[in-house]
Amino acid sequence: MKTLADLTTTSGLPVDAHLVLDLVIPTSDGLQAQGDLVVVPLAELTGQVAVPATARWREVPPEGIELLRGGTGGNAHTLVADPGTCVWTDTVTDATGLAIGVFEAMAPAYLLHREHGGTGIAAGSYVVRRQREQAPVVPVAARPAFGVEHRATPRGVEAARVARPAVRFVCD
Repeated sequence: MKTLADLTTTSGLPVDAHLVLDLVIPTSDGLQAQGDLVVVPLAELTGQVAVPATARWREVPPEGIELLRGGTGGNAHTLVADPGTCVWTDTVTDATGLAIGVFEAMAPAYLLHREHGGTGIAAGSYVVRRQREQAPVVPVAARPAFGVEHRATPRGVEAARVARPAVRFVCD
């Protein structure tokens, strides 16, 4: 198991001062998110994400591979791993268009980010995707059936509104 200090020393990438450097970074083999990225086990996306047989794989070097930089020129999300333990390709097909690439780790690999620190990923095959924000679906309010009384405004408020004269302000 690695600490944040181990990752920053090996990769040469800095992290913000508020992060605890001697913290051991746990690893997980499930779905993980780090800021703008989400890491999904490849097996969970069968039929959605594929790596063509012609894909060019490259070893993840000690300094890591920058996967994504924050939307407004922010800090990078970098995949780091020990030498000889992880390969990466950005040659993927994805039905959603969100995949950045796929990596295969033979030992734990890590996502490193200046503000978020480190996230540990257990050995296995994973898809790295952009996170997509989506506004919640707002249902259209059903109108009451004919003859059903519905008052959007309480009686007292409505009466006060009617009794008050209308005033308009004109700006110069």
